[in-house]
Amino acid sequence: MIFGRVKPLDAILATAEKKSLTRTLGAFQLTMLGIGAIIGTGIFVLTAEAANKAGPAMMISFVIAAVVCGLAALCYSELASMVPVSGSAYTYSYATFGEIIAWIVGWALVLEYAIAASAVSVGWSGYMVGLVENIFAIEVGNDFVAGPFDANPGIINVPAMLIALLCMALLLIGTKESARFNAILVAIKVSALMLFLVLALPAMNAENFQPFSPNGFFAKEVVDPITNNMVTVGVAAAAASIFFAYVGFDAVSTAAEETINPQRNIPIGLIGSLAICTIIYMLVAAGATGAVGAQPGGELSQSKEALAFVLNEIGHGWAGKLVAISAAIALPSVILMMMFGQTRIFFVMARDGLLPDVFSKLHPKYGTPHVVTLCTGIFVALFAALFPVGKLADISNSGTLFAFFTVAVGVMILRRTNPDRPRPFRTPLYFLVCPLAAAGCVFLFFQLSGYTELMFLGWTTIGLVVYFLYSRRRSHVGQGIA
Repeated sequence: MIFGRVKPLDAILATAEKKSLTRTLGAFQLTMLGIGAIIGTGIFVLTAEAANKAGPAMMISFVIAAVVCGLAALCYSELASMVPVSGSAYTYSYATFGEIIAWIVGWALVLEYAIAASAVSVGWSGYMVGLVENIFAIEVGNDFVAGPFDANPGIINVPAMLIALLCMALLLIGTKESARFNAILVAIKVSALMLFLVLALPAMNAENFQPFSPNGFFAKEVVDPITNNMVTVGVAAAAASIFFAYVGFDAVSTAAEETINPQRNIPIGLIGSLAICTIIYMLVAAGATGAVGAQPGGELSQSKEALAFVLNEIGHGWAGKLVAISAAIALPSVILMMMFGQTRIFFVMARDGLLPDVFSKLHPKYGTPHVVTLCTGIFVALFAALFPVGKLADISNSGTLFAFFTVAVGVMILRRTNPDRPRPFRTPLYFLVCPLAAAGCVFLFFQLSGYTELMFLGWTTIGLVVYFLYSRRRSHVGQGIA
């Protein structure tokens, strides 16, 4: 039965108490964790991708993505305050839809976190290579800074692979240490974006916003004049891609088991980080478009270091270098938080018996799930070494949208099946917010390219094979252990 093996909320909480993580994070650290996970490749790099798909109307794309994420954040906040354990959408789905749907969600979250970490690693590589070329006035060959599937293919992206492995090593040391390091990197990133705004906003020119929406609103496929490949364009298609710029706020919910007073602090971290980043993104998109234009096929749309390119074009090359340096220093915080989220998802799945128990083992000295961290780090490094940032971001979005959809529906189900359970945070107007969040996720999913949708379908199929061959027989709920 597809909705069988539902794990009661009390059993979920009891399991977490039996094999729990150490609580060390407060509201400020969670908000910084959320900002650290959100501000990254999406705004530093994918601004160019959005410009190529939507032109100046990418500003509307940012709004659409922000609204969908905001609605999803309200749903996440209710469930995270009710069930303050690691596992995010996977855990919530186990309590509402049952085991097989929870497994699919957990499997899809690999696309959100691990593939997102790979995408940010590639984005970091682009900024680092550009920085080296500018400072030392040399041209770096493509062979070892681009993967074989890039538009301008190389052999392997060595910088992207190395930064992923470095973040893995940091996560092995411990959560509190990672959170402190993350807070420093967040300050650097926000400072760089503030510098960009101070210089780019005064250089805005109204003519650069015309034509405002050259590719229309709905997604459609056209031939890219530069690569001659089929690409998906339009405001909605750009929103589906730029959605990646907001992904990461839900990584806050994966830290629930390591949070002091999670019922209060998790909603603050989720909503606070998303609100701060939305304001920054809107201003950055306006500044980039107004300063140099954002027409499809233009120079901005082809840049691998979009914000540094804008500052160089308006005569602030020194600031462009500073932004590039800041991105090179600070983007690893996003990789860190994405990998953090992924390891916590697998940790909880292993604790439920759906993955081998070795994945739930904690390091005797550092208290971190070291085995799953090592496996995740190697997976992230491999994908970062081979694939371009745009494809990785879209694939990541497909898993994220599916997870967000299940969370929105899950809130509605639990309001009916478990109405009396304490809810420290209640989604306002849930009968309106939850359906809108679910519909928004479905809409954006179908604005992704056909290639991305097929990748998601293929990944889900592989997950179901793993579930029926291994996980179903070893599930603790299935064995009556819950």
